[in-house]
Amino acid sequence: MEFLPPEIDDYAGSHTAAHSETLAALERETWQEVLMPRMLSGHQQGRFLSLISHLMQPQRVLEIGTYTGYSALCMAEGLSSAGVIHTIDINAELRPRIERFMEKAGYSNQIQLHIGNALEIIPSLQGPWDLVFIDADKENYTAYFDLVVDHVRPGGLIIADNVLWSGKVADLTHQDHETVGLRAYNEKIATDPRVVHQLLPFRDGLMVARKLKS
Repeated sequence: MEFLPPEIDDYAGSHTAAHSETLAALERETWQEVLMPRMLSGHQQGRFLSLISHLMQPQRVLEIGTYTGYSALCMAEGLSSAGVIHTIDINAELRPRIERFMEKAGYSNQIQLHIGNALEIIPSLQGPWDLVFIDADKENYTAYFDLVVDHVRPGGLIIADNVLWSGKVADLTHQDHETVGLRAYNEKIATDPRVVHQLLPFRDGLMVARKLKS
């Protein structure tokens, strides 16, 4: 996921607002103790999610793919006073770590963690959603979009991570399930009349889609 020369990426990071001590501790612990730590949103993307949340001050956020909870905590920073995040992850082993850092950051009352299959859990949750962040199994991105798009309020955002997939989406020699799924998602967003969109070549690619009026 090195789309920029390391020195430019480091420069961008050094000129991005710092994250909290709690988020720094979670980032360190994730890299030290959890499998596949590159799944973590990390400092620069986390600050972007926090910025979006502060701008929107959402009341209801849906996150599909919690991992260790870093991105949820970033989005929680901009919640309205009565706002809530519903976050879903398939890995029950991560629950104690997620809940410990939710408590440490002071957001345990505003983040509701759901463990299980997101395709089954999403229909049980009540919208409308102000902000949806998708960062889970790539082959199911289009299915997640179909489940949430009609429950996002007009003007709300759906943000999907990893849509460049280390550049593989632009190389048709890559035909693995994840790459094919991400290509299908990007093409779907680009042609869906319910949203307007911008693919940001930031980190591993963020597709930002804004819901239009019904």
